[in-house]
Amino acid sequence: MREQSQPSHLPVMYAQVLDGLRVLGNGRYLDGTFGRGGHARGVLDRLGPDGRLLVMDKDPEAIATAHALFGADGRVAVYRGSFADLANWDETAPGLDGVLFDLGVSSPQLDVAERGFSFGKDGPLDMRMDPDSGESAANWLARADEREIADVLWTYGEEKLSRKIARTIVARRDETPLLRTAQLAELIASVVGRGDSKIHPATRSFQAIRIFINRELEDLERGLDAALARLKPGGRLAVISFHSLEDRIVKQFIARHAKAPPGNRRMPVEVAFTPDLLDLGGAQRATPEETASNPRARSAVLRVAEKLPAGGRA
Repeated sequence: MREQSQPSHLPVMYAQVLDGLRVLGNGRYLDGTFGRGGHARGVLDRLGPDGRLLVMDKDPEAIATAHALFGADGRVAVYRGSFADLANWDETAPGLDGVLFDLGVSSPQLDVAERGFSFGKDGPLDMRMDPDSGESAANWLARADEREIADVLWTYGEEKLSRKIARTIVARRDETPLLRTAQLAELIASVVGRGDSKIHPATRSFQAIRIFINRELEDLERGLDAALARLKPGGRLAVISFHSLEDRIVKQFIARHAKAPPGNRRMPVEVAFTPDLLDLGGAQRATPEETASNPRARSAVLRVAEKLPAGGRA
């Protein structure tokens, strides 16, 4: 048995994820959100010589880390791109025994001010997970109208003062372009007020803009469909969410494929339903010990499902 080399800083819900994936020594697994490779290391430690680990990420720095860590291991293949497009990668065509999505922004992205994700570290107002693709937050805020900004803040951040913040952004940008994270954070704080909350007043707005800029919810919906299509019967899907919008999509996706829809009295003929997923236990949370040592784990929700064979029986 090979000695397992756990990373010095364990990623969120490390043990639960690996248990959920039920790694087979000769299996083929996809980590669709490599980050800095914590979960991927755990999977690789459990693979034998005939196993295969596929890693994806939109972030070029994450991809560079993947090549540095695993480039010499013939069991590993690396692909830069969104997990929404995982089915377009030839390496997934033979089928997968497990798929992991660890959603949201990674700790390294938050820690580097130049990436523009953090309101606590001043940097360029960018927020793109792939800095070579799409529109930066600064460019979008410079051109979007007041209603669009308000809709994004409310839809993706549930910010109650979305209209007032949007109005202030549009007024302020006419005087001075919003180019830095500190500028935007201070503007939002001036509208929302700091109050007694331990949560920074810009938290919800920064989350909303980041989700919108990176099309995170759209990518999640596409990625879940692609994962189901590529999973082999008996293969496991594991998804870690960090806020209710993501978790709702994952929960509803699993339920839609695991449970028959509610009956309709107006339809005399019952529509046949064959499940293609088995929900393995619903929402899982980090242990108290983990949340005490890693505050980020407090909001994490893990859901695991298993693909059923044709006919819908495990």
